Amino acid sequence: MYRKDGENYFVVDSHVHFWDGSPANQANRYGKGFIECFFDYHRNLSPEEYHWPKEKFEKYSEETLVNDLFHDGYVDKAIFQPTYLADFYVNGFNTTEQDGAVAERHPGKFIVNGAFDPREGEAGLARLEALTERWRLHGVKLYTAEWRGESKGWKLTDPWAYRYLEKCEQLGISNIHIHKGPTIYPLNRDAFDVADVDDVATAFPNLNFIIEHVGLPRLEDFCWIATQEPNVYGGLAVVMPFIHSRPRYFAQVIGELLYWLDENRITFASDYAIWHPKWLVERFVDFQIPGDMQGEYGVLTADTKRRILGINAARLYDIEVPAEVAAQLPESERAGGGLVSAPRVPA
Repeated sequence: MYRKDGENYFVVDSHVHFWDGSPANQANRYGKGFIECFFDYHRNLSPEEYHWPKEKFEKYSEETLVNDLFHDGYVDKAIFQPTYLADFYVNGFNTTEQDGAVAERHPGKFIVNGAFDPREGEAGLARLEALTERWRLHGVKLYTAEWRGESKGWKLTDPWAYRYLEKCEQLGISNIHIHKGPTIYPLNRDAFDVADVDDVATAFPNLNFIIEHVGLPRLEDFCWIATQEPNVYGGLAVVMPFIHSRPRYFAQVIGELLYWLDENRITFASDYAIWHPKWLVERFVDFQIPGDMQGEYGVLTADTKRRILGINAARLYDIEVPAEVAAQLPESERAGGGLVSAPRVPA
């Protein structure tokens, strides 16, 4: 938990990884290029004191992961978001199985999410069911731009994708995290387009669609969709580090999100290990919309920051919020015993 100026912030990092991008796990030049692209984001958008050497970035230890998140980074609960990339990495880049093993060694710290790829057909449906049974999944991470053989991506509106989303409803997987953000080498930009979100959000009103990276650089398209679809959320992975490198741009993005989505549908994410949560949390709590932009975007209150840093994700995943944090919410939102209940998406 992070405390400053009498305010308490329960931190749920809703987008973390434990990857292996090392040369030994790279299946081809695409695996090499993918982790190098991540490393460029890390070096270009992090404060210098948080830069890692390339070898550490490619494959960091479990001890480093746990220390950075929970001891140094103020994180109370972290949500693993897997990215398999089986065509690029021998043993996968960051799999549910790898994440789950770490979570079991650190009970109470992590939430394990699964993944699916509709191009796997019936076999993938069975695999999703097995993953759910094994890890008690309440969320999945989808990577619509992932390559698979000759296919260089898929859409949420594909018939088989609908079959998988129907399966998620049956299995009680309510949180659908979808990577819709900047291009990562060698993946194709068009496969990250947000247009297909509009269709599935309408078709599956009982599912929550958390759009990771808020569609950047397609922010306007994302906002117009999200304002119509109450079950669409914005995940701040990739957005957060601009608080250091381009603070006015960060103010613009967060201001637009708050205008279109409101403060209850935005979730904090470090995208660890691309960025360290410590400096992101500290700078976000200290951050304010510049004075000359407040006429359009308003100001960031402690309550708004509290929701974004942890309360909103806690609601999605039924995570217990400490009483000292819940007590600082408006009385109408408090629940007995320090719990903040997950809201029901309108049917």
